[in-house]
Amino acid sequence: METLLIQGGAKLSGRVVVSGAKNAALPAIAAALLTGGTVNLSGVPSLDDIVTMCELLESVGVTVNRGPGCLSLNARGASAREASYSLVRRMRASFLIAGPMLARFGIARMPMPGGCAIGSRPIDLHLKAFSAMGAELSVESGYIEATAPKGLKSAHIYLDYPSVGATENAMMAAALVKGSTVLENAAREPEIVDLANLLTKMGAKVVGAGTGVIRIQGTDELEGANHVVIPDRIEAGTYMTAAAITKGDVILENVVPEHLTAVIAKLRELGAAVEAEESEIRVSSEGKPKAVDIKTMPYPGFPTDLQAQFMALLSLADGMSIITETVFENRFMHVDELTRMGAKIRIDGRAAVIEGVDDLSGAPVNATDLRAGAALVVAGLAANGDTEIVNIGHIDRGYEHIERKLNSLGANVVRRSVPKERKASAATAS
Repeated sequence: METLLIQGGAKLSGRVVVSGAKNAALPAIAAALLTGGTVNLSGVPSLDDIVTMCELLESVGVTVNRGPGCLSLNARGASAREASYSLVRRMRASFLIAGPMLARFGIARMPMPGGCAIGSRPIDLHLKAFSAMGAELSVESGYIEATAPKGLKSAHIYLDYPSVGATENAMMAAALVKGSTVLENAAREPEIVDLANLLTKMGAKVVGAGTGVIRIQGTDELEGANHVVIPDRIEAGTYMTAAAITKGDVILENVVPEHLTAVIAKLRELGAAVEAEESEIRVSSEGKPKAVDIKTMPYPGFPTDLQAQFMALLSLADGMSIITETVFENRFMHVDELTRMGAKIRIDGRAAVIEGVDDLSGAPVNATDLRAGAALVVAGLAANGDTEIVNIGHIDRGYEHIERKLNSLGANVVRRSVPKERKASAATAS
């Protein structure tokens, strides 16, 4: 088993290149199921979740060729109509293949998806979209089966919540349906726009991506395409937070500043200097951060995926901050671990009240999920002494070469193997 050992106290400085967005690459990979042509993707991060999605597509007959930062996918020979439970249970985003399978083959049989334990993330909105397009649904023995023996039809779909996954699944299904499908209250994230651009290259017409109303003019046959995945705004935000908490001076390359407007605003509010150019962001900080209040919201609001990292930063702020989590109801599992490091945090329903302290202390801690793990890395960079993080498989799901990138900025982060029994005892202690 592997852990990350972080020796805190170094001020980060230098340049770091942000990887392609995992949350844009995953639906792009799933979209390859829509065509018998070849979909070539570049800017793809080397992450465990990407490997899982590729294995899932291979299990249903897609040919996947991997190269450094790129994928070539061809679903001409795809035939399977059922996804493997052993793969789907590892990652909730696996459900993104349901829309393409249903649209192309008329049937999709999917196990209930798995993923990080950060609260309920129901798939009912996906199913309502499929039903509106004419699919027949059944649930039995932990499997969901959607069938459309006569094909899907265009529809007017209203999403009760702007779910990213439901928006993506509906967009992909509609791209292979003749006629105009309208999605209202659609998600507005940059990853939605990226998928729309790919579907347009494949032959669909998508208008309104990035707004609350998306119109998809589908076709009965899509083509292959070449596509570059957008930069990962959550990885960028994590390194921006790391620069601020270490009182460093970091320039991030391969970013889209417009995707990080809310993050930049909060960093400036707490006292960091942020300079944004066309594809670079510079973050520098001196002294203690100011206390600020944050409320997570769907894009373009403050991203839930950066809530934990900002909590680590605000644990060292001058004063009291309040973070309100509105997206997921169980996304404060990092609080106990930050408290082990000396943070003073109190949970009140969906709000976390953070009283800033002068210092954090290194400690053995447990990464309970992907972004909680990132928060512990951020905290460990600023803590006095050594922080050892176990269960770093969660971190590897979303951050490419995290120790290599941090060390290039002057951090001291070591990935090392430890005996299983030691890992278990460390996780129990935390």
